[in-house]
Amino acid sequence: MLARRAFLQSSSLLALAPAVPLFLARTARAAPTDRDGRVLVVVQLDGGNDALNTVVPHADPNYGKLRPTLKIRKQDLVRLSDTLGLHPSLKPLGKLLQDGQLAVIPGVGYPNPNRSHFESMAIWHTARFDPEEHKGYGWLGRALDPLAGTSYALSGSVPGALRGRRSTALTLGRLEEMLLAEPAALKQDATSNNQDDLLAFVRRQAVDARTASKQLANVAGGNDTAKYPSTGLAERLKLAARLLKSNLGARVFSTQSGCDMHAAQEDTHSGLLSEFAGAVAAFFEDLQAAKLSERVALLAFSEFGRTIRENGSGGTDHGTAGVVFLASPGVRGGVAGNMPSLTDLGDGEPKMTTDFRRIYTSVLESWLGINSRDAVGGSFEPAALFRS
Repeated sequence: MLARRAFLQSSSLLALAPAVPLFLARTARAAPTDRDGRVLVVVQLDGGNDALNTVVPHADPNYGKLRPTLKIRKQDLVRLSDTLGLHPSLKPLGKLLQDGQLAVIPGVGYPNPNRSHFESMAIWHTARFDPEEHKGYGWLGRALDPLAGTSYALSGSVPGALRGRRSTALTLGRLEEMLLAEPAALKQDATSNNQDDLLAFVRRQAVDARTASKQLANVAGGNDTAKYPSTGLAERLKLAARLLKSNLGARVFSTQSGCDMHAAQEDTHSGLLSEFAGAVAAFFEDLQAAKLSERVALLAFSEFGRTIRENGSGGTDHGTAGVVFLASPGVRGGVAGNMPSLTDLGDGEPKMTTDFRRIYTSVLESWLGINSRDAVGGSFEPAALFRS
């Protein structure tokens, strides 16, 4: 038991202890991570991205009939192939596309698609269809559990995909949130010969946390080698890049962006895709300059696509199959998989051509080197997305 005098002398330090970010202490004690270790960055495009005006089948005459006012002219598109083009707001991704570092996967979905934002996103997050399992662990949390791995959520609360039994998911909005002041009580050497075990423990944890905090301070001031756009997503990806440069050892970063498009879609969708493309382009430019791009893959998805027919309000409604982007020097660039038919429909909407669990399987096994079976709830043939 602590003597009363010792307790009072250490009270200010003990008061600090609950506020010390314990993971910073663990970081300070941990051995340096493998700088070549691969990392996944997930960008969630909330609200249901309009897949048909993201990857445009301009050579299909049915496209113009389905989108009489929202159709995009062929000459304005970013060329993907003789028959397909990307929305013009995705032009910032042109260099990644030209360098073969951007895979575009159309027609991504799952059997018996759900058009509820909440339910469909829960399916994507957990790779499970039973609503009871949506309350449990996510596909990335499950995948990281055997490694007791760490992930960062860079916007809002921890998404369902990162929830795990043994893995750690941390939320962070700004690096400054983790920078600690140096109280006078901590200036004493934590390794001094102090018989008070509890006081020594608290001092050690706090000093370790302060050490890691100083490590983060080196990147918090800004060492960005790319000019990021002034958008929320760009700021969050810039934060991911700085954390990668600090080499804290996280395997996964997650963030989000997006909106709904039931009305006045043209400008809204253009803005969404412009924000996404500008942020991703700057992120990889930054990583390339820091010689980190080879170990990073970015996966972008939405919970569903939009209806192939535009509505009477200049927008589109909740649809089914969507589009997924995968960016990395390690990917097989170009169009991966098949574009859904605009005439062979299911309940009036395009049928999926790629099950999203095949993409997850590929990302986990081919990129992160993690067994995917438990994470995705079964064995799925991995989509051919990465270079061998």
